[in-house]
Amino acid sequence: MQPGAGGQAGGLAGPILCVHLAAAPEPGMSREWPLLRPLRGAAGSLGTEVDTSLCRAPRSGRCAVSLGQAQLPGSSRWQPARSWRKGGKCGPLCTRENIMVAFRGVWTQAFWKAVTAEFLAMLIFVLLSLGSTINWGGTEKPLPVDMVLISLCFGLSIATMVQCFGHISGGHINPAVTVAMVCTRKISIAKSVFYIAAQCLGAIIGAGILYLVTPPSVVGGLGVTMVHGNLTAGHGLLVELIITFQLVFTIFASCDSKRTDVTGSIALAIGFSVAIGHLFAINYTGASMNPARSFGPAVIMGNWENHWIYWVGPIIGAVLAGGLYEYVFCPDVELKRRFKEAFSKAAQQTKGSYMEVEDNRSQVETDDLILKPGVVHVIDIDRGEEKKGKDQSGEVLSSV
Repeated sequence: MQPGAGGQAGGLAGPILCVHLAAAPEPGMSREWPLLRPLRGAAGSLGTEVDTSLCRAPRSGRCAVSLGQAQLPGSSRWQPARSWRKGGKCGPLCTRENIMVAFRGVWTQAFWKAVTAEFLAMLIFVLLSLGSTINWGGTEKPLPVDMVLISLCFGLSIATMVQCFGHISGGHINPAVTVAMVCTRKISIAKSVFYIAAQCLGAIIGAGILYLVTPPSVVGGLGVTMVHGNLTAGHGLLVELIITFQLVFTIFASCDSKRTDVTGSIALAIGFSVAIGHLFAINYTGASMNPARSFGPAVIMGNWENHWIYWVGPIIGAVLAGGLYEYVFCPDVELKRRFKEAFSKAAQQTKGSYMEVEDNRSQVETDDLILKPGVVHVIDIDRGEEKKGKDQSGEVLSSV
């Protein structure tokens, strides 16, 4: 297999690496050649893809492939390649293999048990906690709102659910908590989508069951969260941000595996945090702290007034709390070391001033980057180093 000398192959646009196959396909063959299978396997192990658009044509002896380096059209210099698909419209994340890596861990029995646990926990939580908001005096003789009753019911309900389902799914029971976990790399984006969908569905069904078992004369607003009439939407957004911040910060601090001084019940700590938020904010916004908790009754009652507040506020507060705890107050030791090395290396290179980097490599040095027969070369784009025979398939979307 010899690298092609031309800058273009068969009309392919964008940076590509042209590889001429020594063997030609049999006449009339329309499927992939058997020779391409090991080539595709080698490329897949490196997180790349073989473009077989040229190899499917009869009597075509060429194939376009990207193995970490490319030759720009009209240029004789080989450069690291980041995009190689036809037309340059799609990057390396669009391949089927990378999509499967992104959803790695989703197609397992344990994960679907976790998703089911999130659904069931949210259903029970919404059913029990919203039940405490029902005013049994009706519209004619409404009873005064018992803030302590509501706060304790919400707090103890969430503590119970965390205790029951925490070892199965992590006990998020809150889309804002799930988003914070994504931002701190504790759960993948693919898994979080299923978690949030299960939480919202559980909230809808829980609110629906409560609506069915409650007499119409006392159902009222079914616990729909609303901003106080004397407050603006901005005030409500800020209140939701603050109370969710303290909740998520409590969760991260209580569940920190690096701590050895936590001897009490983590579930109770989280429950008390929820109760405190309700004691403070019931009169302000209804104290949601949980987008799914507000979403369920809003769907059943069809009341969407200022509903966006109960998504934007909690999610911003949760992301801020998780980011501050995980990256500022109690960062991971390994992550801190890597950041320190990166910053120190950058400081040594720049020495307090900007430097212009030029590529002074000779053509001979550049030609060394060309693939040699029988050896797989991988060019590390970030380090500019050459590695041989290293399987980088585990590095594809490693953060997901």
